[in-house]
Amino acid sequence: MRLRHKPWATDELKKRDHIVIQNPKEMAGKWKSYFGEYDKLHVEVGTGKGKFLTGMGTLHPDVLYVGVEKYQSVLYTAMERVEEAGLENVKLLSEDVADLADYFAPGEVDQFYINFTDPWPKSRHEKRRLTYKSFLSLYESLLVKEGEIHFKTDNQRLFEYSLHSFSLYGLILNNVSLNLHESDIEGNVMTEYEEKFSQKQMRIYRCEAKYRK
Repeated sequence: MRLRHKPWATDELKKRDHIVIQNPKEMAGKWKSYFGEYDKLHVEVGTGKGKFLTGMGTLHPDVLYVGVEKYQSVLYTAMERVEEAGLENVKLLSEDVADLADYFAPGEVDQFYINFTDPWPKSRHEKRRLTYKSFLSLYESLLVKEGEIHFKTDNQRLFEYSLHSFSLYGLILNNVSLNLHESDIEGNVMTEYEEKFSQKQMRIYRCEAKYRK
């Protein structure tokens, strides 16, 4: 991802503290009730510019969505999207995915989304991949029983790696697609990257991974 530096982003994000939560550690265990009465909490790790999250929030107003993104210059665009859409059920965190356990309580999250994450192709960077076993353990600790990960990527090698990682961890795979936009999977909401890649007729890979009881 090429980042355009926005030196004023930090201050602007702080001004929208109703969207970009400034005290996430205090929210652990309270997300579903603090902003209303939500039955479900879905979290996108590496939310980017927020196209996917705002789309999901619009379609499913009964679900609370939280997007985690460490790059503030990118998160600013996501914040603008949420603000323009007037969505009360979409919140953002300017934090690192590795620190998720600081912001969510065990068993609090119903579903995680991993969309078009950095593939970290070099073997020495394997532990940075968001589908590496240490991250799968982190997600499991925060998910409800039988919680799910929904994963999308344009990178075939990352997809193959992730399927293997999911399987070794013991997750149940569902709705595996090797070409999402030619499949019969319904309700797909595209990310910025997905829209760009699909216009180039590139394949999008997708799967759902479910933790066992």
